[in-house]
Amino acid sequence: MTPVQRRRLVWVLLLLLASGLATTLVAFALQRNIAYLYTPSEVLRGEQGTQSNFRLGGMVVKGSFQRAEGSLEAHFVVTDGDATLPVTTSRILPDMFREDSAVVALGTLKNGVFVADEVLAKHDENYIPKEVADKMGAAHTKHDVPVPAVETR
Repeated sequence: MTPVQRRRLVWVLLLLLASGLATTLVAFALQRNIAYLYTPSEVLRGEQGTQSNFRLGGMVVKGSFQRAEGSLEAHFVVTDGDATLPVTTSRILPDMFREDSAVVALGTLKNGVFVADEVLAKHDENYIPKEVADKMGAAHTKHDVPVPAVETR
């Protein structure tokens, strides 16, 4: 091997090593910021594992919303048809937040209560997030409940 070939080989190997390192660092950074969506029954089964932040999706149980007068602290219950999970948040809830409607909350599970840092609600009467609709559809099928036609985006 001539000195020119050896130098080219070293540059190619260094370039491959640098690109591999950059790809690994990007993958680790993205993995830490990903928040998967789980339903209450999946959370209670422990499917979220040791993941600290995750999204909880389901329907707000009718009659479960409570808020102390003059406080932002809100408590409500989310269900997927199989299980329920209490949720608490001290953030401002979106205007479209209603009982008996779809909700997605981002946060952590602490002592059996989901503490939401962010709550997202549907934007019209027909919309349910696709992930929630798929998981709710599976729960409806399991319990032989007729599935209403919904628009997913």
